[in-house]
Amino acid sequence: MRLPSSWLLGVAFMFSLASHASGAASPSNAANVNDEPIQQGEYLARAADCSACHRPPEESGQPFAGGYVIASPMGDIIASNITPSREYGIGDYSEAQFKRALTEGIRADGAHLYPAMPYTAYSGLTDDDIHALYSYFMHGVEAVDEPTPETSLPFPFNLRVSMAAWNFLFLDDAYTHDPEQSDTLNRGRYLVDTLGHCSACHTPRNALMGENNDRYLAGANVGGWYAPNITSDASGIGNWSVEELVQYLRTGHVENKAQAGGGMAEAIEHSLRYLSDEDLHSMAVYLKQVPPTAIGPAIDVSQAPREVEPVSPATLEPPRNDDPQAMSDGKRTDGQTLYNGACASCHQIDGQGTDDQFYPSLIHNTATQGANADNLIMSVLQGVHREIDDYTVAMPAFGEQLNDEQIAAVSNYVLSQFGNPELEVDAARVTELRQGGPTPLLVKAMPWLMAAGVIFALFVVGLIVFLIRRKRR
Repeated sequence: MRLPSSWLLGVAFMFSLASHASGAASPSNAANVNDEPIQQGEYLARAADCSACHRPPEESGQPFAGGYVIASPMGDIIASNITPSREYGIGDYSEAQFKRALTEGIRADGAHLYPAMPYTAYSGLTDDDIHALYSYFMHGVEAVDEPTPETSLPFPFNLRVSMAAWNFLFLDDAYTHDPEQSDTLNRGRYLVDTLGHCSACHTPRNALMGENNDRYLAGANVGGWYAPNITSDASGIGNWSVEELVQYLRTGHVENKAQAGGGMAEAIEHSLRYLSDEDLHSMAVYLKQVPPTAIGPAIDVSQAPREVEPVSPATLEPPRNDDPQAMSDGKRTDGQTLYNGACASCHQIDGQGTDDQFYPSLIHNTATQGANADNLIMSVLQGVHREIDDYTVAMPAFGEQLNDEQIAAVSNYVLSQFGNPELEVDAARVTELRQGGPTPLLVKAMPWLMAAGVIFALFVVGLIVFLIRRKRR
């Protein structure tokens, strides 16, 4: 998982999205403990997607054991152990210390957390929910008495104290219940803004990598993937119904409209699909009334498909070949040939997908019809995996078989034939997304800022020496 940074003199990360929701057996210290807050805490942990970062590197590991590596432009963040292990986890945390870590980003030992853990959103958690979460993690999660590696970022991002200044600027006021709004809207806002921390991915960042609240939920790049505009504008979800949003949140798929990939697919697989129908409905109702923010033309995937002349694979030169070794020929950059060799067996030569839309249409698809081709590129690079109750989606990744020029070629063929023909992908963009997306301005500027700091320090030292000598004379 690759997450964007957001530190003042360091880093802040969006949480993106997720791993296995825990169903761990209760440990022995759960005896004679009230089960109700534990069960509520388990539900809240799923809604908050706590296992997104705090998972082990191996899928077979214990939930919340930590050790998962989160790549960022600043360096690798190692997810911590948040099981009730007294030696390696949070077993010695009091509830007050647990609350402070969740809502202020400060560990029990007083050290600042990096906002890879989205405490800026969790600051709005109610005391009742914090108590339920504490009960669950202390009595409903199995302790894992194994250490995880320490996060070691390069200077100056290793200075956790810098987070105090960043928090002063960007740790906003907590969520409060609005008595003038309905219970449905209040619950939806709480799920979207606090537990689900949707804005961590869907809101763009400012120069210091804090969330730009003027463009709340208007879309942002997250580790190469594009978290789209989910405001009520037509360039966002303005043309979606509440029922379609609920279906998407539960399954990641709305026929002839959209399919979830990347971090959103993980969030659905390991978090959102476990939420109640009532909670998903509340989220959808809230999102539908978010003030619109236009980021481009309206996205309309209901239009009739353009007439595309069918192409027989037998007429292609070289002939259709599904062998990955054949596709790895870096000299082959004909988009049509690559499409028919790598994509047409599922999405069909005419781009219509299968009749049951298990393999979706590339024509009625927000990934190809919008004003941003990043998710199309990332789907080819990394594939798509999404497991829900009824089925598993597993589009293969072609990042190892196809080079950047080839991925650009097949993306442009898809866009010109089935999607938005005004978009054009170049190999440089593919390279950038393959490396995790655009580098934040703060990271680009850091060498210059450090150099300026050294020059300023030398100037101050020189000035002090000059004043001392002058005084002596």
